[in-house]
This record gives sequence, C-alpha cells and structure tokens, in this order.
Amino acid sequence: MGISATDISQRIIEAVLAQKLAPGARLGEQQLAMLFDCSRTIVREALTRLAARGIVTVSARRGWYLIAPTPDEVREAFEARRVIELGLIRGQPQLPADAITRLNQHLQQEQAALRGDDVGTRSFLLGDFHVCLAECLGNSLLADTLRDVTARTTLIAMRYQSSHDAALSCQDHVAIVEALAAGDSARAEALMAEHLSSVQAALRLPADDDPLQQLREALAPLPSTTSSTAEPAYLGALL
Repeated sequence: MGISATDISQRIIEAVLAQKLAPGARLGEQQLAMLFDCSRTIVREALTRLAARGIVTVSARRGWYLIAPTPDEVREAFEARRVIELGLIRGQPQLPADAITRLNQHLQQEQAALRGDDVGTRSFLLGDFHVCLAECLGNSLLADTLRDVTARTTLIAMRYQSSHDAALSCQDHVAIVEALAAGDSARAEALMAEHLSSVQAALRLPADDDPLQQLREALAPLPSTTSSTAEPAYLGALL
C-alpha cells in the first residue's frame, strides 16, 4: 500500500516540530512526489490539508510554503495555546495511574534527549509533550488541534530566535506533571500559564515602531571575539 496524503502531512508536521524545516521553506509538489514516490495529486491533497490547518500557505505564482508567522500571528498562536492548555487542565480530577506513567515516560525521553546531541529529537519531544498531555487529559480532538498550534509556535521560535533554554522547558514539564500527579490542578494550571509566558517572552519580536529591527539585528557588525562553536542549549527549546 502506497503512502497517503495523511502520511505526508504527518511527516511534514513532525519535521516542523523537530525544527528540520524552517519558516517560509518551499514545499515543491514535484520534489515531494519524487521523495515519497507518489503522485502530485496525493502531495497536493496533503498540502491542501496543511493549508487548512494553518501550517502551509500557497501562492498561485510561487507554490507552497511553510508559514512565516508575523508578530500578530505570534500573539494569536500563544493566546490559542493558553485557551486550549489551561482550559484542559482547569478543574481536572486526579489523573489515572496509566496517564501519569505515560507522561513520566515522555519526560524520561525528554531528559535523555537533553543529554544527547540530536537537536531534532529534543525539539520534537519538547513540543510533543503538550500533545501527549492533552491526550492524557482525555481530549484527542484538542490534542490534534494543539499539535498544529504547537507546530506553528515551533516555526515562531525559529523565526524569532527564541532564547528559551531546553533544560528549563523540561523542568517546567516535570513540575506540571508532578502537580497533576498530586491532584493539584490549580497549581498545574498556574505552572502551565507561567511556562507559556516564559516561552513567549523569550522571542525576539520586532518592536511595533521599528519594522526593520529584525534585519537591523541580523546585519549588525559581529563582535570581535570568536564565539564558541558549541551548540547553544536553547536550540529546540520549545514549549
């Protein structure tokens, strides 16, 4: 059985969460058809679905591209995450043991990824924690929605050079799960609100009165000292 449009769209979402595709990246129909050994019709169906989900945009002249979120879209994405994630946690009764076990297993994977050097796996797991949490809280429909919104915030973090530390994200996740395991949904909600705020605050958004800020910073003279070649800890530090 050949690959389906659902398979292709899922692979693209996973690549975004792993920070393997950058904001504004072109998604050529012919190239994807060759890669997945399928027809352009199937590829077009996958991209159309992603466009409806707000991950991809299309231009009649230029083709299909991943979105490159504007500052207004950044605010909307984080507002959406707050509504979904805080609403899911609010008033949540004691989670069953199997849900806590699954969340702890996910946290163990995050911690292992932090000790390794695979930025893609680390980024994917940090973002996927929120989807896993929604599933454990018993709402698969919102989990699917959250997966798309999390993909958008991954692109946001890449475009606006997030300085949020991956280790801190993991620590936040651990604290949220501990609160849920203790049946303290109010504390879990407060921790999630603080977590999302800190992630958003780490973005380097252009000032409203300076549309050239991002370009100005990119073209600023480099410091005279040689920077370390070590990989910064914040790479992939999403959510």
